[in-house]
Amino acid sequence: MTPQPNPEVGAAVKAADRAHVFHSWSAQELIDPLAVAGAEGSYFWDYDGRRYLDFTSGLVFTNIGYQHPKVVAAIQEQAARMTTFAPAFAVEARSEAARLIAERTPGDLDKIFFTNGGADAVEHAVRMARLHTGRAKVLSAYRSYHGGTQQAVNITGDPRRWASDSAAAGVVHFWAPFLYRSRFYAETEEQECARALEHLETTIAFEGPSTVAAIILETIPGTAGIMIPPPGYLAGVREICDKYGIVFILDEVMAGFGRTGEWFAADLFDVTPDLMTFAKGVNSGYVPLGGVAISGAIAETFGKRPYPGGLTYSGHPLACAAAVATIEVMAEEGVVENAARLGTEVLAPALHELAARHPSVGEVRGVGMFWALELVRNRETREPLVPYNATGEANAPMAAFASAAKASGIWPFINMSRTHVVPPCNVNEAELKEGLAALDAALAVADEYA
Repeated sequence: MTPQPNPEVGAAVKAADRAHVFHSWSAQELIDPLAVAGAEGSYFWDYDGRRYLDFTSGLVFTNIGYQHPKVVAAIQEQAARMTTFAPAFAVEARSEAARLIAERTPGDLDKIFFTNGGADAVEHAVRMARLHTGRAKVLSAYRSYHGGTQQAVNITGDPRRWASDSAAAGVVHFWAPFLYRSRFYAETEEQECARALEHLETTIAFEGPSTVAAIILETIPGTAGIMIPPPGYLAGVREICDKYGIVFILDEVMAGFGRTGEWFAADLFDVTPDLMTFAKGVNSGYVPLGGVAISGAIAETFGKRPYPGGLTYSGHPLACAAAVATIEVMAEEGVVENAARLGTEVLAPALHELAARHPSVGEVRGVGMFWALELVRNRETREPLVPYNATGEANAPMAAFASAAKASGIWPFINMSRTHVVPPCNVNEAELKEGLAALDAALAVADEYA
C-alpha cells in the first residue's frame, strides 16, 4: 500500500490523543506520540506519508508483520460466525488454538490456560505455582521484565518495578548470567554459567528451599538486552528446581512463536519448564491474547480441586481465531525457518560488521530475529552510552541515536544503552538490508559520544 499524505486527519488524531489518551510508562506532558495512518507487512507510515521499517515489531509482537490477509480474513470470518462467548464453554476457535499451541510446546506442556496478554499470564503462572507447592516465595532475575500488573511488575528486575515495589510481594531477585557485564568476575561462558548457578543455589539455601514456590526466568531476556544464557545454564536451573521441589517457569512472552528461529526459545536449550507463559507472537498481537502452558503434574493439582482464577475474556473467540490463523501461516510460509536462516546468514554477520566499524557498539548478541547492540562510550571500560535508567539530559545520546534512526527510515526499539533489532520474523532479505543500512547511518550519531 502506498501511503497517502493527509496531515489534517493526522492533526485531528494527534489532538484527540493528547486530550484524552493516557499513555503507559510515560510522563504525559513530556511525550509526543507519532500519529500512525497505516501499516502493512514490515512497514508503517504516518499522516505525512513518511514510511518506517519497523525494527520493533510493534512491541516485539507482530511476528508475521502487519495486516497479514489470512489472519485478517480469519478474524472477519470468526466475527461473522461468533464474535464472543463465555470462557466456560467449549468453542471451536478456542479448542483449536489450544491444540495447535500444545503441539508446539516442549515436553508435556499440553494444557493451555488463556489470558488476555503476557502480564496476566505471569500472574496466573505464579498463582498456579504457589497453589501447587503450598509455598509463597518467587525468585526472579535482575535484568528482566515480566509485565506491568502488580505481581508481574514486582517480579520484574528493572527500574519499572521500583515505583510499585513495597517489598511485600514475596519476590526475591538474583543475578542471572550475562558475561559482558558479569556480576561473578567471570572470564568465560563456562565460568559465568557455573558461578551463576552457584549463586542461585546459594540464594535458595539462604531463603529456605521449603519457602520457594517458583523460579521464573525469561528464556532469553528481551527488553533487558537479549542476553543469551550460556550453554548449560537453563538445564542447571531445571536441575536445581527438581532438587528442591520448586516450580520452574519460563517466560516466553517475547521470545516465543518464532522470534528466535524456533517455535519457542526453550527448544534452543533442550529444556522443559513446569509452566510457560506466552502472548505477543501467538497471534502477532492482532487481538489481545496470552496464556500459560501447563505441565501434567501441575494440571493434575487442579483435576478435582478448582483453580481459583479466571478472566471474562479467557480464550476470546476472535483472539483464538487469530492465533489459529497465525500459527497456520507460520507453518505454511516457513516463518520460523525464515527467522533462523536470516538471523544466521544476514543479521549475525551484518551486525558484527557494523560493530567492527562503529566504536559505539560494545557487543552484538542475539539469535533469529532477536538481537541487541550494547552501546558504549568506551569499548575498553565498557562504560554504557548513558547511565543506568538515565532520563533527561543524561539520556541525550540515546535520544539522538533514536532520532537519527527515525530520520533514516527505521523505527528503533531502545532501552537504556541498548538498541534492539527485532523486525517481523517474516521480513525478507531486501527489507532487512534496508534496515541495516539505516541502522549504520544512525550508529554514526552514537559514535559521536564514544
